[in-house]
Amino acid sequence: MRRRQFLVSTAGTLTLRPDCLRAQTAPPAALAFIVVTDTHLGYKDKDAAKILWLKTATEISAAEGAFVLHLGDVIDGGRVEQYPVYLEGRKLIQKPVHEIPGNHDPIEGFQQHLRPQVDTFFDHQWLRVVLMNNAHRDSHEGFFTSEQIAWLGRTCDEAAAKNLNLLLCCHVPVHANLHPDRGWYVKPGNGQAEFYEITKKHFTRILASFHGHFHNGLRGWNDHAPMHEVCFPSALYNQDRKLESQQAPGYNAPEFRPGFTLVSIMNGALHLRFKAVGDEPKSLRELKLGAA
Repeated sequence: MRRRQFLVSTAGTLTLRPDCLRAQTAPPAALAFIVVTDTHLGYKDKDAAKILWLKTATEISAAEGAFVLHLGDVIDGGRVEQYPVYLEGRKLIQKPVHEIPGNHDPIEGFQQHLRPQVDTFFDHQWLRVVLMNNAHRDSHEGFFTSEQIAWLGRTCDEAAAKNLNLLLCCHVPVHANLHPDRGWYVKPGNGQAEFYEITKKHFTRILASFHGHFHNGLRGWNDHAPMHEVCFPSALYNQDRKLESQQAPGYNAPEFRPGFTLVSIMNGALHLRFKAVGDEPKSLRELKLGAA
């Protein structure tokens, strides 16, 4: 059995140790960025989500990070009139912001207001960040088409040719999570197997796959090691499903306020630090090494 490659430092930061970083003779230069997800603008047709998003955007702008990743559900329930509200907050963020759609985001609205090319990637220093839409408006499940899988394979091959590491991002987790988890993921018949074939091919380069969707705080697994799979806290609301007390696989950090996550890569490790809006970055309890 592999042992979990995550722990918490003395400062309380959740630390993941991807094999692709630990295996390199010279660790790459330090890099910091920010992850936010599930803002759900227009939630319950009230202003609470807007007010919180504007506060969140102001704090994201002040936080350290070269860029921002938004992992989907920008708006709630297909309310396309909320995209300008989202953009009002985005303008406050003085750094590049890269979004992917969630199951609440109509593709046509996303393309009109945010980005015409939905599946895309960008390179920053030594890292290629791949952004893929795997969400449907009529389902909580995740889906990859054969065309997307082929595109992902080419994109990863090109990154390898350029000696870039990879970070894969899509809204719905690929990881097969079962009770007591929500059970929303990319099923084997919907592209899961093909996705993992690509990650196995490029395991020496992939840092992790990042997702939103769950609203369960910071939730993650490493049973597809050496790749870490992480679901990030919602910026609007999170729920404590008592996953660790039910001995659910992986980990679920005990912090469920709305907020965003400060990500830093240094000294061969990936550090995740939660930031609740209006509070200092949260120290997470220690997640000890144990059997995966």
